[in-house]
Amino acid sequence: MIEPDNFHIQDGRCIVVFAYDVGASIHIDEAEQRITATKERGRIKRKRPAPEYFDYHPPPLRITQELEPISLGAHHTLRTVDTVLYDFGALMVTYQIPLAGPFASLLPLSEVLYENAQLLQGTFLHIQSLLNTLGPAIEKPNISELVEDYAIFQIFSTQPALDLSQFVKQHGTLLSQILRCEDQPLSEQEIHDATTSHIAFGTQDLTLIDWNATLMIGQGMDDVRAVLEFANVELVERRFLDHQLDEALDEAYAALTQESRHGFRWPGASDVNLRRIAGMQVDSAILFERVTNTLKLFGDQYLARVSRLASQRFHLQSWDTSILRKLDTLDNLYDKMAGQTGNRRMEILEWIIIILIAISILLPFIPGFPGY
Repeated sequence: MIEPDNFHIQDGRCIVVFAYDVGASIHIDEAEQRITATKERGRIKRKRPAPEYFDYHPPPLRITQELEPISLGAHHTLRTVDTVLYDFGALMVTYQIPLAGPFASLLPLSEVLYENAQLLQGTFLHIQSLLNTLGPAIEKPNISELVEDYAIFQIFSTQPALDLSQFVKQHGTLLSQILRCEDQPLSEQEIHDATTSHIAFGTQDLTLIDWNATLMIGQGMDDVRAVLEFANVELVERRFLDHQLDEALDEAYAALTQESRHGFRWPGASDVNLRRIAGMQVDSAILFERVTNTLKLFGDQYLARVSRLASQRFHLQSWDTSILRKLDTLDNLYDKMAGQTGNRRMEILEWIIIILIAISILLPFIPGFPGY
């Protein structure tokens, strides 16, 4: 077994990803016209043959700009920063950090990257500047407080070459520490949990996926990296949508209880609440559908497996269950409010009919009324 200090990274990159929700939607074609920096429509660079429907629908816009490098201990970011815009209102900022030297040096870098305030602040300022440039290309612009950061350690070559079939078993302790930003050795259970989600297409590549970071070893793995990056975007959008639905439920419940306490109210006052809640339902349902249907992986079984592993690590299925449950609850509250409003209209109509009947009975007995 080769000790970690005895093999070196010859060539590698650490990709640091930050995902945000910045608006209701982004008009990609208009955004492309407003950007003067280097740009391209995002397509997944395929390593394997795949059908036409394996890609983004619609393709996002990737923008490459120059920013001052950020020092991160013994490392620093490159001058070029990529920003990817998605039509459902999300964007992703990626920094690249060159990697070379002892494999064990990944651990201090992992610790520095964890919730790094300098990177977070620089990313926020970068996004603010970009939103000013995009202007009306973003519908309802607003940078969400929720952010998902993720690190992808991509190793292209090492010296000496590694036996990847035994790599996880031999170096599980160090790998788990790198993936989970822990400077102390972890328990056997934690090591197993951190390294259990690994996948390989051939004998010369390996991908270990965890909730905080991923380690990739091999050449030509841009397609795998793209799937992992998008999973991070999916996570922040689900968190954003879940938070949005929490606020919608609180507002709907407050409106429902307020109407119950005040007793009789004209239907027009309820219509305002109904329209607002209906708008929340539609916006949330559309966002959920657009996020979950942007990346098509049908026909590429390997990338589909990568996507499933990432989804399991990020607990996307649990987020989906929570979102669908809250959408259903919001729908039930809407039905109750609509039912109350309908009943109130019927009561008003009944009273109008009663009043008209009473008037028609009393009018003949009023002095001066024709026929008195």
